[in-house]
Amino acid sequence: MHPKVDSIIDKEQKWQKEFEKLREIILDCPLEEDLKWGCPCYSYQGGNVVLIHGFKDYCALLLFKGALLGDPEGILIQQTENVQSARQIRFTSLQQITSMARVLKSYIYEAIEVEKAGLKVEMKKTSDYPVPEEFQEKLDKMPALKKAFEALTPGRQRGYLFYFSSAKQSKTRASRVEKYIPQILEGKGLDD
Repeated sequence: MHPKVDSIIDKEQKWQKEFEKLREIILDCPLEEDLKWGCPCYSYQGGNVVLIHGFKDYCALLLFKGALLGDPEGILIQQTENVQSARQIRFTSLQQITSMARVLKSYIYEAIEVEKAGLKVEMKKTSDYPVPEEFQEKLDKMPALKKAFEALTPGRQRGYLFYFSSAKQSKTRASRVEKYIPQILEGKGLDD
């Protein structure tokens, strides 16, 4: 048990009992406990396996490579359509966690086996994301913008493409592109 995790769980107001039960279940598996991203995180030989986190309406176990797991109970949730690897198991009560303890351990042990085997989720490439017409026009007209965009990391490129594409109206997409041109030219990502 990691003392920093004790501190986080002690401060947790809404889901404290649920966090304690999830921690108990996880620590019964051969995982190392640490605090990462402000959350209790559990790893196997340096590879992240599972994380506990709380939200307004639920708390959850996040299985980092959940997309590779079988889901015989149908409990794995993809947070958003853009999350490629991780899957959540969500809870709204201590009773729910307690009644699912055996199932949760089976999912965690399978996640450990995935980590032991060195399996990786096949991630989408930047080229798999559509380039919105409004952005493509700017790239074609501004060689410096195209060069700066291509110099960004693939993750930053995907962030921009997703953000630009998520607007439903062309006017909004064009406005977003205009707003972020200076940031792209500076070599910065969407949230930098």
